[in-house]
Amino acid sequence: MKKDPSSRIFDLKQFGEYGDVNPSVTDSATYTFMQAKTMTDTFHGEAEGCFLYSRHWNPSNKYLADALAAMEGTEAGWVTASGMGAITTALLQLCNSGDHIVSSMTTYGGTYAFMQNWLPRFNIEVTFVDITNLEAVKAAIRPTTKVIYTETMTNPLLQISDLPELSKISKAAGAKLVVDNTFTPMMVAPFQQGADVVVHSMTKFINGKNDCVAGAICASNAFINELIDVNNGTAMLLGPVLDPYRSSSILKNLHTLHIRMKQHSYNAMYLAKKFKEVGLKFNYPGLEEHRGYATLTKMLNQQYGYGGMISIDMETAEQANRLMEKMELADVGYLAVSLGYFKTLFSNSGKSTSSEVPAEVQKEMGLSEGLIRFSVGLDNDIEDTWQRIKTCLKEIEVI
Repeated sequence: MKKDPSSRIFDLKQFGEYGDVNPSVTDSATYTFMQAKTMTDTFHGEAEGCFLYSRHWNPSNKYLADALAAMEGTEAGWVTASGMGAITTALLQLCNSGDHIVSSMTTYGGTYAFMQNWLPRFNIEVTFVDITNLEAVKAAIRPTTKVIYTETMTNPLLQISDLPELSKISKAAGAKLVVDNTFTPMMVAPFQQGADVVVHSMTKFINGKNDCVAGAICASNAFINELIDVNNGTAMLLGPVLDPYRSSSILKNLHTLHIRMKQHSYNAMYLAKKFKEVGLKFNYPGLEEHRGYATLTKMLNQQYGYGGMISIDMETAEQANRLMEKMELADVGYLAVSLGYFKTLFSNSGKSTSSEVPAEVQKEMGLSEGLIRFSVGLDNDIEDTWQRIKTCLKEIEVI
């Protein structure tokens, strides 16, 4: 019987150097060697358990990377200074000039901008498709395709990627499937669904406190070793290293992720049902009428629910802004970007986290200018939160 992600993390024995129940924080940029040969071997990746320089590895980052690999069920992991650091590092390790990527059209705005605006400088082409249309994905494949890129649950439209089917397509094409699992940690394990590389913005649900920016890459030992190779590794040479103090903090927060994800999911499901009752135009993958419900259900680790992300459509940006301003004043949560916080966060995606996507592309993907994306918080009394939202909706005469 396969253990769930929280149990795999729990089973790790990670002690500090003096038996501390929390691993010691490594406050060092460089590491000493008693024999010169060991230093040489470490440069060549041939000295197990030795540390060279914190841009390569340090113990604090290794503890966190090992825990994330355990969570995702991969052989290894590596941590970065941001989610974009993880995404860009992974893609640049996999692609060279002349290569091609097939990507979900609906994806985080920063990812879209990197692919659309930055990669072409290095002659790496990207074709954006509706990732839920598997025939469109197949049709976009070229002989030079090296990566199929998607998010398990896309940002901000909450489409669900059929990872087992996408894995079949990528393998048939000789490409790698790279999956951003930021919205769905513990809920879905992309590697177990056929992904080759899993990336996260740990800023969000994994850390859960919005007090740091961090990212992660989880994959095979071979891929992680390629990333950190001192001669050719993208991570080693571009240097997107995470500070060890932040690694230590995130590692402690990771141990409550299973509890938090259950509450985020419970609260979002509660609001989804209330939105449905009052006739709002809403989007939540946990209800059967959602197009991706069946796909998500077959991949889901059921005990963690369907996630904390939900959206409603106010039709216009002006109406969305009115509602968000009222909700902030009513203490529903905060009008802010990001997600995975213990307070509910909401923003108008087309004017914020997806603003890098051109207006015509937003229209093509079906992103309404009035869409409000909610990251539902850990409210203990979600009924009280709903009553506050309901009052705000009545005040702007939506219901």
